[in-house]
Amino acid sequence: MSRPMIRRVIFDLGGVVLRWRPAVLLAQQLPRHTATPQALAQLQAGFFGPDWWDFDRGTVSTVDLADRLVRRLALGVPEVLSVIEAGPEELQPVEATLALMRRLREAGCRLYYLSNMPLPYAEHLERRHDFFRWFEDGVFSSRVQCIKPEPRIFELALERFGCAPQEAVFLDDHPLNVEAARALGLHAVQFRDAAQAEAELQALGVTRGG
Repeated sequence: MSRPMIRRVIFDLGGVVLRWRPAVLLAQQLPRHTATPQALAQLQAGFFGPDWWDFDRGTVSTVDLADRLVRRLALGVPEVLSVIEAGPEELQPVEATLALMRRLREAGCRLYYLSNMPLPYAEHLERRHDFFRWFEDGVFSSRVQCIKPEPRIFELALERFGCAPQEAVFLDDHPLNVEAARALGLHAVQFRDAAQAEAELQALGVTRGG
């Protein structure tokens, strides 16, 4: 029996389509607090932990997030805000992934996105980047108030995109998100770089004609 053809590809954004380097962001904005690898790792774990996940979820504002982080990490308000406000500019397109997306479109694939993303960042990205027109649709976590790897966000995305799990493949750089997608019946690829992801998509038959 031939394998069902997969022509829907769902992309994570940060770390896949867009550069996302939280350690670099912290080192650039807070050099005094990141002078050693140990200090940087500790600050990264604290800064981009549960409070940030609520920011992704859309249940806390920028001001509320800053207040939480100031109290918990003993940083100043300007220091915390400098990191939060620099985040959108860190999210620059990855050219190799954009090239992959072009090839997928040329092969007749339908593109979507599913991203954990704070609302201010989502709005910035939509205004800034023309490649959003390549997506037929997408889901930002902050607009549905749930985040990956929670099953509900995958279910909402599939409902919105109008496809069954087995009809789509999901690309994400975080293994927990990949595992969550597979548990719901989606094909899923852990993204390391565009060349590796394209090879795995080819193995699934996604980029072959027919």
